[in-house]
Amino acid sequence: MKTVLLHPAYFGTIFQFCHIAQAEEILFENEDNYQKQTYRTRQYIYGANGSLLLNIPIKHTGNKEKKQKYKDVKIEQQFNWQTIHWRSLEAAYRTSPFFEFYEDELIQLYQKEYNFLLDFNYACFQATVDCLQIDIPHQKTTEYFTEDLPKEITDQRKLINAKGLKKPLLENYTQVFEEKHGFLPNLSILDLLFNEGPNSLNYLENQNLE
Repeated sequence: MKTVLLHPAYFGTIFQFCHIAQAEEILFENEDNYQKQTYRTRQYIYGANGSLLLNIPIKHTGNKEKKQKYKDVKIEQQFNWQTIHWRSLEAAYRTSPFFEFYEDELIQLYQKEYNFLLDFNYACFQATVDCLQIDIPHQKTTEYFTEDLPKEITDQRKLINAKGLKKPLLENYTQVFEEKHGFLPNLSILDLLFNEGPNSLNYLENQNLE
């Protein structure tokens, strides 16, 4: 069985979902330490002025020396971030072909208050696979995986990093503001969903993972 080891993300990039769509099973790293400036708290969408960052605010422990488990990180609810993020998605994709098709499924994520970041990200994953109509088994680790993994597991945890990775070569598809700023690759999976709709799964399954 082809098992891929991944970090849960704030929806996740298109390339991460290429790996998900082409796997037989997903194993989520559930025991790692939290790291800043990753797709754990951020996603990039295509706004009217180009790439737009949506970032989830988190509560800080106040101790910069002490590492915090990802599963213990709490969302900072003093900011009205859910309303801001949803309005940003509406502004970016309301005119896309399939925004209304998935709107009811996704808006629920922005109407419920989540205490823990990891719980919210797992909810984002479930909502996305429901939209894609992927029925893929997924499990969570019970201990932190080192580099010495069983041979049947492919480690793709690096895909959580928002910086420093070589951009994957992905096929173009039509984007709302493409005429203004050109094609922007590997944005949030939501960009693909809103623009390609039911064809999104076919797109993901046909991309080169190398």
